[in-house]
Amino acid sequence: MHTQSEMLQDIVRKYQTANQPWPATTHDMAQWAINNRLWAPKPSAIVDQCADQLSRAMREEYITDVQGRRVRAKHAATVTQGGTQLVLWADMRTAPHQHMATAFQQRRHQIVGDCRQLKMDVDSYNDNRLPEQPIQMIFDFTYDLEELALAA
Repeated sequence: MHTQSEMLQDIVRKYQTANQPWPATTHDMAQWAINNRLWAPKPSAIVDQCADQLSRAMREEYITDVQGRRVRAKHAATVTQGGTQLVLWADMRTAPHQHMATAFQQRRHQIVGDCRQLKMDVDSYNDNRLPEQPIQMIFDFTYDLEELALAA
């Protein structure tokens, strides 16, 4: 049995094997997959699609705080309730402190995970492609954050 992700990865491989333009946008790949009857929406996925769109919209909602900073208004925290894992959203202006502490720590953990994966990707590229000038990554963001704060 294949996961949804594995089935979608297979569609991407079929897209490439069919000599479609590459690199490509996901919209181009999706149009090709639909045209070739490799993907179709499932009625049961409509709620999931709406939930995904709501999540994206909440991630994009910003407010300006009293100090003039542009900050995200809505924050998600993954919690377990009654043995079920849920992602709960709250507005930082009214959320309980524990919700915000959990949400911020989980976002930090995601960033660390993204950095770890980026490091492995860059190391693999440098080790296996052997470029004349290996790509260097700096994972200390102190100066980046200071520079961005000055620009704000």
